[in-house]
Amino acid sequence: MADTITKAEIINPENLVYKKTSMMTNNVLSYCPGCGHGTAHRIIMEVIDEMGLQAKTIGVAPVGCSVLAYDFMNIDMQQAAHGRAPALATAIKRLHPEKTVFTYQGDGDLAAIGTAETIHAANRGENFTIFFINNGIYGMTGGQMAPTTLEGMKSSTTPYGREWQRMGHPLKMTELIAQLPGTYYVTRQAVHTPVSVRKAKKAVRTAIELQQQNKGLTFVEIVSNCNSGWKMTPVQANQWMVDNMFPFYPLGDIKVDGELVKK
Repeated sequence: MADTITKAEIINPENLVYKKTSMMTNNVLSYCPGCGHGTAHRIIMEVIDEMGLQAKTIGVAPVGCSVLAYDFMNIDMQQAAHGRAPALATAIKRLHPEKTVFTYQGDGDLAAIGTAETIHAANRGENFTIFFINNGIYGMTGGQMAPTTLEGMKSSTTPYGREWQRMGHPLKMTELIAQLPGTYYVTRQAVHTPVSVRKAKKAVRTAIELQQQNKGLTFVEIVSNCNSGWKMTPVQANQWMVDNMFPFYPLGDIKVDGELVKK
């Protein structure tokens, strides 16, 4: 008869493989099931925890699904008006240069109403980090077309698909700001598989470390799904993301050590 494993053995710290970081609160995640926001939150907070930066970090989140970060990130947080997170982060970092400062923004916020703040903060080389969640749609407000919505992609405001002749081309915000001299590290990652999560977490840590070295603006895009906005199951949404989002928004580093990566 096989030996019985006792409860004491299960909870023995020596047997512990993984636990939730204390940088995440105990609040139940309120994102739609299958959404990538929760995983993005976790890896950012794990990096803050592993680097011992809880008391030295200030996060800024604006309007949209991103605003819910305040409920889950166990650090000092500041809300910004819609699109103004980079401007507010600029002020915080200049007033407290010893702090680690980041913004956490969605594509509607960062690439639409906040385009100017994003571009000018990047061009000035402000020494903070931007985490950009790109799901190609306005997730919180009803699934409308975003600047990042793909050509032909359906949304509540493009029921027959986005037509670039009338609605413009999708905006590759990450490639755009990578051209600016004030950006030092620019990358695009995802969090839909264990391998992608590990790569994204490495990118998050790199961005924070470079900020601490005063290298300029660091930028991490995370391509994610929005299964509720896309009207799909989580599994379907992840596959659609792989088949459609990744070809247009390819994963990988775009700018490293202040130099564009040659493809």
